[in-house]
Amino acid sequence: MLDELILQSAGRFVTVVFEKKDGTLRTLTGQLGVTKHLKGGRSTLNADQYITLYDMVKKGYRAVNRDTIRSVTINHQTHD
Repeated sequence: MLDELILQSAGRFVTVVFEKKDGTLRTLTGQLGVTKHLKGGRSTLNADQYITLYDMVKKGYRAVNRDTIRSVTINHQTHD
C-alpha cells in the first residue's frame, strides 16, 4: 500500500521512513525517476522487493525494501 504511493508520486518529492537491515529507522527524502547521475547499466535489485529513489540529501541512489516502509509523506500528507 505505502509502496504504491511512492510509485504514484510522479516525480514529486517523497519522504519515506523505513527500517534498515540492522533494525534502525531511516528517513529518506528523495524522488523517483532521477536519471542524471546514472552511469549506464541496469539495477540488479529485484524490483518486486525494492524501490530505488534518489536521495536528495546524500546525493545518491538508495534502495528501499517495500516490506519495511513505515510511513510515506507526499504533498505534506503523511500516510502510515
